[in-house]
Amino acid sequence: MTDNMFTPIEDHAIIGDMQTAALVALDGTIDFFCYPNFDSPTVFASLLDREKGGHFKLHAACDGLRSRQLYLPDTNILITRFQGDESVAEVSDFMPLDGSGRIVRRAKAIQGEVDFTLSCAPRFDYGRGTTQAEAIPYGVKFSDGERQLFLYSRVELGISDGAAEARFRLKEGEHAFVVLCPGRADAPPIDADYVSRSFVETSDFWHDWVANGHYPSRWRDVVVRSGLVLKLLSSRKHGSIAAAATFGLPEVPGHSRNWDYRYCWVRDAAFSVYAFTRLGRYEEAHQFSTFLLGLTEGRDDGEMQIMYAMDGRHDLKEVSLDHLEGWKNSQPVRIGNAAYEQLQLDIYGELLDTIYVAAKSLGQPSIRAWREIVKMLDWLKENWRRPDEGIWEVRGPRREFLSSRLMSWVAFDRAARMAVKYSLAGPVEAWRAERDTIYRSIMEEFWDEEIGAFVQYKGSKTVDASVLLMPLVRFINPRDRYWLRTMRAVEQRLVKDCLVLRYDDEAEGAEDVDGLSGREGAFTTCAFWYVEALARTGDLPRARLLFEKLLSYANHVGLYAEELSPSGTHLGNFPQALTHLSLISAAHWLERALDGDEGTRFAA
Repeated sequence: MTDNMFTPIEDHAIIGDMQTAALVALDGTIDFFCYPNFDSPTVFASLLDREKGGHFKLHAACDGLRSRQLYLPDTNILITRFQGDESVAEVSDFMPLDGSGRIVRRAKAIQGEVDFTLSCAPRFDYGRGTTQAEAIPYGVKFSDGERQLFLYSRVELGISDGAAEARFRLKEGEHAFVVLCPGRADAPPIDADYVSRSFVETSDFWHDWVANGHYPSRWRDVVVRSGLVLKLLSSRKHGSIAAAATFGLPEVPGHSRNWDYRYCWVRDAAFSVYAFTRLGRYEEAHQFSTFLLGLTEGRDDGEMQIMYAMDGRHDLKEVSLDHLEGWKNSQPVRIGNAAYEQLQLDIYGELLDTIYVAAKSLGQPSIRAWREIVKMLDWLKENWRRPDEGIWEVRGPRREFLSSRLMSWVAFDRAARMAVKYSLAGPVEAWRAERDTIYRSIMEEFWDEEIGAFVQYKGSKTVDASVLLMPLVRFINPRDRYWLRTMRAVEQRLVKDCLVLRYDDEAEGAEDVDGLSGREGAFTTCAFWYVEALARTGDLPRARLLFEKLLSYANHVGLYAEELSPSGTHLGNFPQALTHLSLISAAHWLERALDGDEGTRFAA
């Protein structure tokens, strides 16, 4: 299949119900959808394989057709608008938040008479099964023997090759609906009243959620959209937060850098919670902390995995789906993620920093939570010197990475601060001593005078964009000469205008660290870290300019994938929580700095 037959990653929007999510392309095709949960097998995956993946297409057929997408303001309700030479039509898409797992699609002729085409072709279990379709009253039942879904509509549906199909015409002002759901029509009945009622209820939910947050005045709309993305990737049932909605979308087209991101990374989720607190959303912080600390209960050693399934399962065995072609022929297409077996010491600092920030509004951690925190710190005290796979979970040899050492410092620092502030029992002096030992280790073992920077790992001659976290976590004064020299090295080696590489994978020895082939794109999260770090050095005009240039790389509905190619197209899984949370943090800090808040000078 040629590259131009694959829908660009950025040509998508997302809908969801905080249980699962679906991607909707500009042409009205849902080409990625897992059911019933974020990390369940796909029902639609034509994004990864046009022939075998399955799709759910609803679009208008107009002369001179042009399409665009937008969200209704302050909601996750999507409008795909089709504009012809003499007609305008819309398809609205959303998932009700009633626990039903349904996808509601409503077509409407806005101006003129409009012909619509509908095609729903589920392909269960990542396209590995055979789908049977049979007619039922007002709909079609799909099944592969183990799973079943139902499609309901008042539009007359035909069946062909395991797919439901229809062509229908709407006069100006008329509308029609189609609803994909796991249950029969009597739970509750699916009719026009249900569609209208669920639309209002879904709209009200998202409006209320946004109304209870706090946003910067300068970039309110983009921050709200990022907040809505993070909320959409959150599990309503478990409190976990997915790193992204997809798997298999490559960081390098045609290469093997494609992973499954439909799980809860401790790092990504902790940073997400930090972003939620910036928005004044503390319920999410409590839910995630409860989820994660609950997973450590019963363990004597206090060690955490770097990631978990959305329901807390520990085993995320990695499997290749060799029958799928992959987006732009990028193989293997993987589900599961072998990184769950890695050691990443940075996660303890990220978690403790999140709890520390959230406690400022939620109050001191509970006795149960503090007990688990103390246990974690006991484990970290004995293990922070160990080589690991680092914040980017490289698949090369373990190293003593700066990012792991830095966030270990954060873990002990925040624990000591909380113990003193809230009069919590713990070995505060021992934690402070450990923190200071780590500080000396970083300053003595990770500074390289020759390149004038803190290096990626002990003994290396390369820099890593995770170093940008140093002033953000208050490890170093952003005006310190060590930091200013490090910033120059980062700019020389990793920065191109407002785009930032994670690390220089063409530098000597870089592939040995990474363990992978192919040069990845610019990492959008690091770009927002760079903006914030730049602002903290005092260069606010440049930081603001680069921030606003970064905003122009968002797609048409304000979403970001994991990376950007040299041409500015989106790469990697989509939408990426880590990018959106770093956008929120940068916007929040810039707003305070531009308003002259003196607290930003050394603020976290």
